[in-house]
Amino acid sequence: MGADMTMSKGSNTQVPTTALRVELGWRSGPGVPDADASALLLSAGKVRSDGDFVFYNQPAHSSGAVRHEGKRAAGGRVTDTLLADLARVEDGIERIVLAASADGGTFGQVPDLYIQVTDAATGQVVARFDSPGATVETAFVLGELYRRQGGWKFRAVGQGYSSGLEGLATDFGITVDEPQHTAPPAAAARATPPTRAAAAPAPPASAVPAPAPPPPPAPAAQPVRLSKVTLTKAAPSVSLAKQGGTSGALRVNLNWQMRKQLPGWGSRWGGHGEVDLDLCALYELTDGRKGVVQALGNAFGSLHRPPYIHLDGDDRTGAVASGENLTVNLDHKHDFRRILVFVTIYEGASSFADLHATVTLRPEHGAPIEFSLDECTVASPVCALALITNTGGDLLVQREARYLVPERGSSPQRTMDRAYGWGMNWTPGRK
Repeated sequence: MGADMTMSKGSNTQVPTTALRVELGWRSGPGVPDADASALLLSAGKVRSDGDFVFYNQPAHSSGAVRHEGKRAAGGRVTDTLLADLARVEDGIERIVLAASADGGTFGQVPDLYIQVTDAATGQVVARFDSPGATVETAFVLGELYRRQGGWKFRAVGQGYSSGLEGLATDFGITVDEPQHTAPPAAAARATPPTRAAAAPAPPASAVPAPAPPPPPAPAAQPVRLSKVTLTKAAPSVSLAKQGGTSGALRVNLNWQMRKQLPGWGSRWGGHGEVDLDLCALYELTDGRKGVVQALGNAFGSLHRPPYIHLDGDDRTGAVASGENLTVNLDHKHDFRRILVFVTIYEGASSFADLHATVTLRPEHGAPIEFSLDECTVASPVCALALITNTGGDLLVQREARYLVPERGSSPQRTMDRAYGWGMNWTPGRK
């Protein structure tokens, strides 16, 4: 199917049983809400468990068959992408529902919404459906992949929901976390066992031993959390305390993907080790100590002693399930004055121009915070991602998404230092 051949609502087409990239796209602009792609893996019309829901807060299915790759913005358009490797879908899964949910508005405000399915290896378009005009809908099932006669097909669906992602998810059997719905006091009291109960008589000595008590029930699965915070140019900062992120570990994740697939390369940068990005952090503590956490020079930091920041490792794939990860110990938030999270290209490319990336900050408690990097239009090998500042007991997260161009002879780290006034001395390093 060519890129110009689009499907009508309800029609279907054969797709190859291979890795498929599912792209949801729309035209950006003032007043256009954000949208998010999701997938539900169904058996007999419902999910088998909440783990069969793949979306921004649960970005990879345990089987590895479906994962959320994240957003990018370029040329006045925004896309959010899923990868579905049909050869890895478990036998019990009959259908994969492909959906979109609006964040901060309705799909009536989202122009030119479409879903496009391409062969991840070749880039060939195998299916495309341009959604008809929407009004009050806040979630949409745009399409579905389903088994048919030993193969797979794609159907253009175009079914809207006015109840958002929560309504769509619960319709397919997902248990959604609803912290605002608590039992009233009377109900709670009725559920409380009485405090005074008659003592049971002792059994006679000749009585048959009572059967062993049944094993305790397995703990119930935690419901899915749909809440998140998206930082944008218009709303670039958020308080961690207001999101409930006041203690535990704060995990900062960067994942990336090539904008264009180059001949002989994998579908991602780093698939064969060509491109190496490094997630780093400049820190300044309240006692005046300053430093850097980075793979260069094996300065991986420490979570339980200063600087209370640790780089988990040096990933060279950018995969959404791993990527580059930095962890901040929020139990020591009073020890931080400021933390600047940034990323450098260590080798394999000279600029971020062909990269799109998503940054996610996941506090152990509270909603995750995410944002996409803007398109890079300069020859930049270093990008400031987020500035975390102590504002008097609270930590403010500020989206930076700022590409810098080093002067001749100046390292990316020194360039970042100068731009944010850190005031450190730098020497060449290796990893």
